[in-house]
Amino acid sequence: MTRWFEETLYPSWGQRLRVDKVLFEDTTSHQHLVIFENASHGRVMMLDGAVQVTLADEFVYHEMMAHVPLFALAEPKQVLVIGGGDGGILREVLKHKSIGQAVLCEIDRAVVDLSLKHFPEISAGAFGNPRAEIVIADGLEFVAKTDRRFDAILVDSTDPQGPGAVLFTKSFYDDCRRCLNKGGVLVTQNGVPFMQPAELKQSVGYFQQLFKDGGCYLATVPTYVGGQMALGWATDDSGLRNVKLATLTARFAEAGFATKYYTPAVHQAAFALPAFISQIVAR
Repeated sequence: MTRWFEETLYPSWGQRLRVDKVLFEDTTSHQHLVIFENASHGRVMMLDGAVQVTLADEFVYHEMMAHVPLFALAEPKQVLVIGGGDGGILREVLKHKSIGQAVLCEIDRAVVDLSLKHFPEISAGAFGNPRAEIVIADGLEFVAKTDRRFDAILVDSTDPQGPGAVLFTKSFYDDCRRCLNKGGVLVTQNGVPFMQPAELKQSVGYFQQLFKDGGCYLATVPTYVGGQMALGWATDDSGLRNVKLATLTARFAEAGFATKYYTPAVHQAAFALPAFISQIVAR
């Protein structure tokens, strides 16, 4: 009999994925975690009923969360990734030659271990990179207590449920602001605006209270159904969202690596919001 996993993120609408082979299913100390094979999406990881990553389209999310802020900055050196236990964001961050250290703070060790076992293509050696530091801890507590400072903080969290819920609070964003170097930038996972407008409105509202520039940019990730995905954007340097195309193009060429989704032109266009999303994030 064919088995399907139903995504339970939304109460009245969703998607299901056929399970060709279950590779792991259990409840960790923090959340229910399942990894399985699917013919069209490859290996899939779900946490608490929500799809986190698939091999088929992980590149879209990981490239856009990492490269938009890092190419907006002239020469980022210190980056903090909160969440991101699959290693995809870390992989993309470390492609930037200017990065001296990338700290990944993940609350659930099982996510890292199982990703290394079942999704080695995603981290692609990033966990063993000498410029990477892996911290197994609560990201909320990390930014509240650390005296370290970063040029970019990338919050690759789950949706606001379970252990990820605290990563959508004003106090967390305020602690992130404290941990940024002058002119640094905070980028967050903020869901699909068509399906989760209240989540985006709340987060961007907090950004606008705490930072000089708060908003979002967009990426289209097929697995995250319901329209474009929003990535929250917060910084005290309002010029970072308006870097000239020629500058982005030069930085990308100098970086010397290939991408599957990100381009300098896509970078610029990602900040052009449809009217209904502009209305959600309006002051």
